[in-house]
Amino acid sequence: MAKKIKQIAIYGKGGIGKSTTTSNLSAALSVMGLKVMQFGCDPKSDSTNTLRDGKYIPTVLDTLREKSVVKAHEVIFEGFNGIYCVEAGGPAPGVGCAGRGIITAVELFKQQRVFEDLDLDVVIYDVLGDVVCGGFAVPIREGIAEHVFTVSSSDFMAIYAANNLFKGIQKYSNAGGALLGGVIANSMGTPYSKDIIDDFVEQTQTQVVEYVPRSITVTQSELQGKTTIEAAPDSAQAGVYRSLAAKIAAHTESKTPKPLGVTELREWASKWGDYLLALEQGKVGSLGAAI
Repeated sequence: MAKKIKQIAIYGKGGIGKSTTTSNLSAALSVMGLKVMQFGCDPKSDSTNTLRDGKYIPTVLDTLREKSVVKAHEVIFEGFNGIYCVEAGGPAPGVGCAGRGIITAVELFKQQRVFEDLDLDVVIYDVLGDVVCGGFAVPIREGIAEHVFTVSSSDFMAIYAANNLFKGIQKYSNAGGALLGGVIANSMGTPYSKDIIDDFVEQTQTQVVEYVPRSITVTQSELQGKTTIEAAPDSAQAGVYRSLAAKIAAHTESKTPKPLGVTELREWASKWGDYLLALEQGKVGSLGAAI
């Protein structure tokens, strides 16, 4: 009997540190001894850069534009510690659906039984989370990924994007779609950032998988074109990513979240806004007192 490949999708709004988190997760899982593929689904095609010394790789869509028949091995490149790197790519600027690369690449790999032939343990889809429509919804809608995790900071727009993702998961949950593993709380830099995320996951009946602090080590590593796991393996930040990897490797049960309605989310954000203003003005002293 063939082993079950763990397929997960990491979503998050642009600029939130989604690809940084995903690449460090892939690197940490591979160091644990697992055979990993990272599948970049962002049209920018830069998901796997830090696994390959900052180098870009040809995308599935670009390669298909050049030739009518593509063998999967032509678009799979080896990265740090033997990680298989793939970039789905996007259409020419201003033309077509940006999610088409995901649909095309997934179909190509299915037809050629790539995951089975490579004897993979984990496939991680790195997906843009600002929009959960069209091709970007494929890993959820088609049940390609079994578990979904979202990277979010305590900023409102990141939480807004996470809540939209929860709506997409809820919509497809009864049709065999992927379910939510939890939130990866990123850029935890202020005392109240953890409190905001904790409150949000409580409101939406989900959980925080890991708190990832803001760290200059990540910036230093990326300037070298590397993950923190590769460039600074003994750092505290690398320890956080290893902890995240261990939790995700052991994760088996995902659930349907309970997203907030538009008005509920706005009222929730407004309460936190009032509280942070009061905190800044010295009108409240302890976190949680005014919420």
